[in-house]
Amino acid sequence: MRHGSFQWMKSMNKSIILNKIRKDGPISRAQIARETNLTPPTVSSNVKELIDQQIVEERDIGESQGGRKPTMLVINDQAFCIIGVDAGPENIECIVSDLAGRILKRTNIKLELPVDSTEFLDALKQGIAACLNELPKTANEVIGIGIAMHGVVDVERGVSLVAPNLGLSNIPIKEELEKAFGLEVKVENDARAMALGEYWFGQHGDVRSMLAVNVGRGVGAGLIIDGKLYHGASDIAGEIGHMTIDLHGENCECGNRGCLQTFVTGPAIARKAQGAENPLTAETIYELAVGGNEDYASLLTESGRAMGIGLTNLIHIINPEKIILGGGVSKAEKFWLPAIRETIGQSALTESASRTRVEITKLGDGATLIGAITLLLVDVFELA
Repeated sequence: MRHGSFQWMKSMNKSIILNKIRKDGPISRAQIARETNLTPPTVSSNVKELIDQQIVEERDIGESQGGRKPTMLVINDQAFCIIGVDAGPENIECIVSDLAGRILKRTNIKLELPVDSTEFLDALKQGIAACLNELPKTANEVIGIGIAMHGVVDVERGVSLVAPNLGLSNIPIKEELEKAFGLEVKVENDARAMALGEYWFGQHGDVRSMLAVNVGRGVGAGLIIDGKLYHGASDIAGEIGHMTIDLHGENCECGNRGCLQTFVTGPAIARKAQGAENPLTAETIYELAVGGNEDYASLLTESGRAMGIGLTNLIHIINPEKIILGGGVSKAEKFWLPAIRETIGQSALTESASRTRVEITKLGDGATLIGAITLLLVDVFELA
């Protein structure tokens, strides 16, 4: 396993060349030089180093432009592995992926709740160790571990400041995992990690600004601006679940009233369906709605309208090109998406804003895990 980070190739020229190959490969050295304004000798010397380090390889022969056919360059996706972790709040899911985001191994550990910080860290170590132990001895080197964690995260120190669904605070995730495994560890809020994964792997084309919203037991969002993840002044950008949309609404666990998450999360939907002899889950409510129960269908549609109000507020503030919805509740797409789009269409300030694209993630249940491994890919391919 490789210890530390990819500082051995973190120069501006290498980053420019790597990103060019990642985005546009197969590509020739000459084309890289033309399109990056780097000199051909600079491109050639840096490419040689990248080939020596096995991150880039020569493959297909390109088309001749009148001379010798150029050798084309591609990223060697299988050169290294990355561990990605979706850390709770009920399960610890871990994957091993290659540099293209292809999942090679996957493990799942159920958390025995309630847990304290030590028990939570032990569960993280157990899940990661299980992934590593299942890799064959011939597997490529692991370059690091990406952790997607709910709640408020100090990204610089890799500390979970507040994990509300676990009732924990100040968990030193980065320090403990780097000590245990000798690998670089990146820790990020789960919704922001999901946004990064969507931007890299969601097949959204040339989009420069994107909002990704994760709706499950809570509501969080990640914002991409000019291709970069936005954290805010104190690392709480994206906590949209606590946006007030009804001053006289239900009390929220944060102490305020009428927060968005009191309308749209799984527990909120289940709570509004109370009255049945047996308490229902949001998943059961969805299944009954699909089966023809009009009351539950209306409940999900109303939840979609509330989500539409919240997203309209965000459109007015940040005006993203595209909004992606993920998380368990987004599976109610049949009822949710039409209500969301209709609400935005009716409420947005301008016609162009009312046409903001809103879609469900194509990465499915793995969106957050893919985001976790992308935390390390950013470290590999881009300058900090």
